[in-house]
Amino acid sequence: MTKATKIRAKIKKEFIDFRMLMHHEMETGLRKDENTGEVIPAWFIKEFSINLNEEKIISGKLGPTISKNPYLRCKIKGAVGDRISVSWIDNKGQERVDEAVVKA
Repeated sequence: MTKATKIRAKIKKEFIDFRMLMHHEMETGLRKDENTGEVIPAWFIKEFSINLNEEKIISGKLGPTISKNPYLRCKIKGAVGDRISVSWIDNKGQERVDEAVVKA
């Protein structure tokens, strides 16, 4: 399992300045192992979603061309104390869900 998704959610005026860093190696399936010369299998996040107070507000698909440890930043209408959760699944079936509370 990978490290927890780093989530930063702070209120600026009436919007949440939301930032997340998903810890994942994101292999394309095109690189070769330097020692063995064998192709490193593809391993990437294929779907993610962001929920605000258990309501899905953003979802998307990623693929092998996205860089290691994908980063996303957006503005969401919300308030202090709201709960934000991030979930994702990769092409090997591994899943991760992380949460944060919106701060002032």
